[in-house]
Amino acid sequence: MRSCMNLILLVCVFFFSKESNSYAQEVSKVKVKEVNGQYNFYIDNTKFEIRGVGINYADGHNFKALKEAGGNAFRTWGTYHADEELIAAKKYGFMVAMGLNIGKELWGFDYSDDKAVAKQVERVKGIIKKYKNHPNLLCWVVGNELNLLFDEQGNLKMVNPKVYDAVADIVDFIHKEDPNHPVTTTFAGVIDAHLKTAIERCPQLDFVSVQVYGDLATVEEKMRNTGINKPYLITEFGPKGFWEMPKTSWNREIEEVSGPKADGILHRIEKGILNNKSGKCLGGFAFEWGQKQERTPTWYGMFHKDGSQTETIDNLTKLWTGKYPENRAPRVDSLSLDGKNAIQSIQLKPDKEYTAKVYAHDPNDDELKYRWEISKEVVVRSKGGEKEIEPPIVSVTVIEEENGTFTFTAPKEGEYRIFVYIYDGKGKVGGGNIPFLVKN
Repeated sequence: MRSCMNLILLVCVFFFSKESNSYAQEVSKVKVKEVNGQYNFYIDNTKFEIRGVGINYADGHNFKALKEAGGNAFRTWGTYHADEELIAAKKYGFMVAMGLNIGKELWGFDYSDDKAVAKQVERVKGIIKKYKNHPNLLCWVVGNELNLLFDEQGNLKMVNPKVYDAVADIVDFIHKEDPNHPVTTTFAGVIDAHLKTAIERCPQLDFVSVQVYGDLATVEEKMRNTGINKPYLITEFGPKGFWEMPKTSWNREIEEVSGPKADGILHRIEKGILNNKSGKCLGGFAFEWGQKQERTPTWYGMFHKDGSQTETIDNLTKLWTGKYPENRAPRVDSLSLDGKNAIQSIQLKPDKEYTAKVYAHDPNDDELKYRWEISKEVVVRSKGGEKEIEPPIVSVTVIEEENGTFTFTAPKEGEYRIFVYIYDGKGKVGGGNIPFLVKN
């Protein structure tokens, strides 16, 4: 019996060893280094300039579309679907900034609990051993926005510095176990005290990573003002965040319609990444290549739930390939309700008739189809990108619907949003929404 158990153990060890080293002959040697005053990734001594997006597999993972758009890399937030992601990376030639999911104080992880921290480190070590030799691995990203924590008033506060001691232990293990791939951790925003505390505790990071939205336009100046000399990567950028946008008088965030949203992202890419003169910026990953609910189902995703592509993808395609795709998304410039814009904090009366109007056109002169929806507002607002429940659609009486206008009877008292989705019939979409309050 004992000899049988020993045989089973040997077989298990063999297969684990075989899996973790199956790519050993193909492993890419990646370095972050400075050449002529500019830091870049170098893969086997060849410069690699990132054309990347963030992919959370569960939110969508249209790898074929990323290849067609000219992308060459993506980043992840964990390894739950690493096998599928790396298979796709090899098929399409993408490099992967592999996220290592570790606990956040924001979500209740206690970094003063030595046993929990040690258990977490052991779990992560196994992941590193499994994937370290994959030829499409670009770098390791330890945790995500570990600095994000709020006080009772909703203001940012400092996390337990032991957070970065735990990160340092993981970084040290990676440097020893996998000298072929650099390692980083990400920060929400460019916050001087947060970055300095982390670097003090974990100076061995190969580069730092910041996640900025509206602040992408000023990231060069903000990073320079920290005095940190390490190169940096923009691991998330995209539309203005809901915390950066105006709100209604009843505290609901106002989302940009798809046209100005795409324009803003493009402008900030040009200013914060393409024209960054610091020599320290390694490029970035646009957020996100999929669809998720966060205040609305359209705020951050470059796709809609049905897989339709937005104007933001057209702009990335132009940046990455030098030309727009043959078929471009419908252009939405503005949306009004009762003759007012969202910034005017629109209030309606129940059971009264109102009209919404969207101003849109198609760059290819395709015939456009409009879909209008009214939903309730989010009940529990998520923090730090955690799961948020999409509110239900509300049934209303439709009076008239044509040529970009929608006349309806207002529902009962409450907080709502009206959405418009505009399709070209060829896989592209534009749209927008307005929050409104129904009150007698």
